[in-house]
Amino acid sequence: MLTVNGKADLLSMNIPELEEFLCLLGEPKYRAKQVFSWMHRGVSIDGMTDISKKLREKLSETALVDFPSVEQKLVSKLDGTVKYLFGLHDGNVIESVFMRYKHGNTICISSEVGCPMGCKFCASTIGGLVRRLSPAELLGQVIAAQRDMGERISNIVMMGIGEPLDNFDNTLKFLSLVGDPSGLNIGSRHISLSTCGLVDKIDELARHDLQITLSISLHAADDETRSSIMPVNNKWNIESLLDACRRYFAATGRRISFEYTLIAGKNDSPEYAKRLAHTLKHGLYRSSKPFPIHVNLIPVNEVEESGFSRSSGDAVKKFCEILNSLGVNATVRRKLGGDINASCGQLRRAKLKADSEADE
Repeated sequence: MLTVNGKADLLSMNIPELEEFLCLLGEPKYRAKQVFSWMHRGVSIDGMTDISKKLREKLSETALVDFPSVEQKLVSKLDGTVKYLFGLHDGNVIESVFMRYKHGNTICISSEVGCPMGCKFCASTIGGLVRRLSPAELLGQVIAAQRDMGERISNIVMMGIGEPLDNFDNTLKFLSLVGDPSGLNIGSRHISLSTCGLVDKIDELARHDLQITLSISLHAADDETRSSIMPVNNKWNIESLLDACRRYFAATGRRISFEYTLIAGKNDSPEYAKRLAHTLKHGLYRSSKPFPIHVNLIPVNEVEESGFSRSSGDAVKKFCEILNSLGVNATVRRKLGGDINASCGQLRRAKLKADSEADE
């Protein structure tokens, strides 16, 4: 049983676990669904009005329902995208981004406080990993944003701060909790999970046969380039990663998306686009089952510490055109919240820098 400050973490529990916990308190099992439903609507213990005052007192003494607090909220004047800096119970902060699309509202959530992966172009990994988020803290981002916005969230992308597959067990628990019909009821097909390429965890995820969309942070076409910007490639190179992708697709039938950050002078030339097309087709077309390839092109977010610069608009357009001409479906990611630094890690980084300067 997960605890926070010595109390049971109710929001990390599924209904069977809540039933067991309530039985320990001498309460009937049917109360579990009531408590579960209240929590997933963003209601604390005191607000659960259809359970007795006595039970609420028992729960308050032994357990808690802890939602992240809104420390900062930025709203884009361009497209209404909302970026949240959420505060956690221990004083750490994480980021989430609320975005509106024609197919419904989407939230991008963080999976860890900081990140251990060390990708050179990413603000999230500066300072390394602080700790992993609990199922409640993963779920709480969705609940808190939905409650604050007053609008239903129907899609989730796990592409914020951290590596979801490095927080594997808690990520799996979150996926189960968020899909429960008694709660938020967001099905797996409405969830995307991004990984920088933990091959062993991709294989383990495939065994669970979830219907989520897997996104691979690729960002290079050869091992030398990828290792120079993504240390994970020193353990699992491109060949082993693409092999894992083929196995994942064979097991689940779910399309895999490849994220590719374009860095000026590093991986954005026309010649490199041709190399990327060859790498993907060579690595993925070994399977007898057709493998649908989609590359999501993302001009790099300029982070002071990285020294990397964004590719020009012409370079991005040319790169995309070459991939498509070679039979690799590619699109340029629509940039939302450009006026509020909506890309992951930047708001948290600014907060940490401000706190550090204030302490000096």
